[in-house]
Amino acid sequence: MSHWTTRIPAAAQAYLEAHRLDEVECVIADLPGIARGKAVPAAKFDRLTHFHLPNSIFYQTITGDWGEDAASDGFTEPDMILRPDMDTATAAPWASDGTLQVIHDAYDQKDVPVPTSPRNVLKRVVALYKARGWTPVVAPEMEFYLVGRNIDPAKAIEPMMGRTGRPAAARQAYSMTAVDEYGPVIDDIYEWAEVQGFEIDGITQEGGAGQLEINLRHGDPVKLADEIFYFKRLIREAALRHDCFATFMAKPIEGEPGSAMHIHHSVLDKAGRNIFTGPQGGETDAFFHFIGGLQEHLPEAVALLAPYVNSYRRYVKDHAAPINLEWGRDNRTTGIRIPISEPSSRRIENRIAGMDCNPYLGIAASLACGYLGLTNEAWPDKRFHGDAYEAEDAIPQGLYAALDLFDEAKALHEVLHPEFARVYSVVKRAEYGEFLQVISPWEREHLLLNV
Repeated sequence: MSHWTTRIPAAAQAYLEAHRLDEVECVIADLPGIARGKAVPAAKFDRLTHFHLPNSIFYQTITGDWGEDAASDGFTEPDMILRPDMDTATAAPWASDGTLQVIHDAYDQKDVPVPTSPRNVLKRVVALYKARGWTPVVAPEMEFYLVGRNIDPAKAIEPMMGRTGRPAAARQAYSMTAVDEYGPVIDDIYEWAEVQGFEIDGITQEGGAGQLEINLRHGDPVKLADEIFYFKRLIREAALRHDCFATFMAKPIEGEPGSAMHIHHSVLDKAGRNIFTGPQGGETDAFFHFIGGLQEHLPEAVALLAPYVNSYRRYVKDHAAPINLEWGRDNRTTGIRIPISEPSSRRIENRIAGMDCNPYLGIAASLACGYLGLTNEAWPDKRFHGDAYEAEDAIPQGLYAALDLFDEAKALHEVLHPEFARVYSVVKRAEYGEFLQVISPWEREHLLLNV
């Protein structure tokens, strides 16, 4: 049998030609999208076919606490079996010694995929498409901020210091001069992405102070979610190397635009043709059904696309984030946008998802809404013309309201997996309870002496 290093992507093989392999990081994404796992010496990884972690990693909140009620058979923390997907092997180019990262898939002790694993959730949704003879294609956009080092949670987050010695400026969307302000960080992002074998479609300055956007090439949903999972770590490491932080919070700086993970979708048939486009280049019923599914089911899925209390600070009228589920052509004020494209590459953009969402769950939720629209032949509302900020609000006003909608969405649960839906709700409600224990500066300022 060939050595495992002969079965990994070309970029990883090229990295090993230049570096002696010292360590392999065996990783898996938990519910928030944090990398969990083990780092093992390369010699030991040679002998491994799998390793074990307790299933409780999927019961953890973002604070590291536990939604213990998520364990339906009692909080006994049985081991899962984690097996490597060697197609995901990639370098950790910031490491001082030769290091590879490998994403693993989670199975229970009966060799059944663990339904609460976010990567398994996305694989399940993609498999439902495949069973219908469809291949979903996505192209995500990643927005994030480069900010000054912040080691005091009580202190407001501030933009990073640029090369001119001035803080990064706001309201400079698409400015090349603004991008140059943090050129060294971007240079490392480009270099490390190339080493890891990731293709960046472009980097632009967004409207916020120190806010950037990276566009990724369209492709397989699982592969793109893997890349975003890896990219978040890559970008954080590049920022730390230059004495700043990278943050993927939905709304890190008061008064600045939030950060989104816009998701572009198309669907191919067995012949590789875009089902959104007919033989004469026109829009098909499937095109409208997908939009109808997004309009009908996205409110139920917002708890996955906006998973934290901070997420809902992004949905502010007239502030570069949609608060509606209207659809329009080349209209960035609508929650569902149809970009300009050739008929063969016709696609539908979901602008609701925040960059703080787990990429596996965000993409899975968006595809699940479209899938329900396709299978149920949902029809959308009429196309919206004009400024959709004047349209009716359609986003739940806060995490708790979003979870109430999610809990009632039984059709969505069947697509994602009912057990995942149950566990996700338990964990997020436990997390919300933790948040309520914290007294904010606003409360101290306005309530201490006034009520």
